[in-house]
This record gives sequence, C-alpha cells and structure tokens, in this order.
Amino acid sequence: FSLGLSVISLVGRILKKALSASKIDATLHPFICSATKVLLLVVLSVACIEILGIPSSSIVAAMASIGLALSLSVKDHLSNLIGGMIILVTKPFKSGDFIEFDGVNGGVKEIGLIYTTLKTYDNKIIYVPNNDAAKAKIINHSEETQRRLDLVFSIGYNDNYDKARQIILDVVEATGLAMNQPAPIVRMKAHGASAIEIDCRIWVEWKDFYELAFLMNEGVKKSFDANHISIPYNQIDLHIIEK
Repeated sequence: FSLGLSVISLVGRILKKALSASKIDATLHPFICSATKVLLLVVLSVACIEILGIPSSSIVAAMASIGLALSLSVKDHLSNLIGGMIILVTKPFKSGDFIEFDGVNGGVKEIGLIYTTLKTYDNKIIYVPNNDAAKAKIINHSEETQRRLDLVFSIGYNDNYDKARQIILDVVEATGLAMNQPAPIVRMKAHGASAIEIDCRIWVEWKDFYELAFLMNEGVKKSFDANHISIPYNQIDLHIIEK
C-alpha cells in the first residue's frame, strides 16, 4: 500500500506537468488530478484487499451502492460539474466575454466547475449554474472584434429626406468611431404610419459599440433640431361627440 501511494504521488506530479503543457483549460486541471488520484486509490485499495485474501466482491458491491446513493443525492451538482466541463472543453465563451442568455447578460468573470460568474455593467454579480449555461442558447457579443450597430431614425413626411440622410452621414463621420470598411449604410427603410423611417447601419469595433450608439442618438437629435427636421411621435386624435 505504501509503495502504491508513492506511485500515485509520482503519477500525480507527472500528470500536473503534462496538463500544464497541454491546451486543456487550467480550470479543469485540479478536477482531473483529483479524479485520477481518487480512482487510483480505489484500485490500490481493492488490490491490497485481494492480497490480504479478503473477498473483494462484496466490498466492491458496497462501494458501488454507496457511490450510487451519493450520486443521486448530489445529482444537481454533478450536472453542473459536467456542464462546466462541457463549457471548458467546447468554449462557447471565455473569461472576459460579454454574453447573453435566458434574459441574463454580463461579462464573464469566472468559469468555475459548478457556477459561471457574470458581472453586469451596473456591478452586480450573477451566479449561473453551469448546467443551465451549457444547455442555453448563448449570444456572445464580444467574440468578434467588430460589430454592426443598427439604428432607425424617423423624420416627417414634409421633411427633406436627402438632407436628413446627409445629416446622419455627417454625424457618423463626426463621431470618429465608425469603420470605413464596410462603409456605413444610410437608406430609407419604410414609409411608416406617421413618419419616414431611415435605416442606419454602421460597423464599429466592439469596444466602441455602445459609445457610438450614444453619440449617434445625441448627435442626430441635435442636428435635426438645428436644421428644423422634425422627429414625429405617435399622436391620438380625440373626437368628442356631444348629444
């Protein structure tokens, strides 16, 4: 048994070095080492029992029963553990990514074996069970370095469309954040019920995505006001019938 412990210790050291040199996510390393050590200890214990002449079949059966009972009692944690391993192996997201799923969004702070920790923009921490994250439809907002910002601006039917379009293009250029390639697109989207809708599509670096959205909305409003271009809003006509 002492010799076996020495061998297990040696195997553990070799395994740690091998994992350090591998491409397996570092979060999995402690789990792999611990699982391997436990498995080798079980094998060693059964082998020593056999050497002592004690029937091992009943002991193995008892250990299997105990293992089954434990697995049933912690099945939710085991599901989260497996979900964490799936996330770490498939890598739908990584630490630092901004993700969204099932109404939850935030930056990935840590991917643990049981929970994935998200940090929202308003500095709240969300702990998501890995099993839920592994099964969910995940939107990764930051995996690509470039994003397209889609905005819609409305003008009145009596306003000059060409002038409004040029104003929007001027605001895009003035922000200094829009990419030149692909070029920004500003075109008439639809004839709305009470307004002309102008579609604005701008490619931007992910890090500047929200800042560009703020600058565009602020700049277009100010420029429309300065050039006397109206921004229509829904109105209700109320008719009073006197009897």
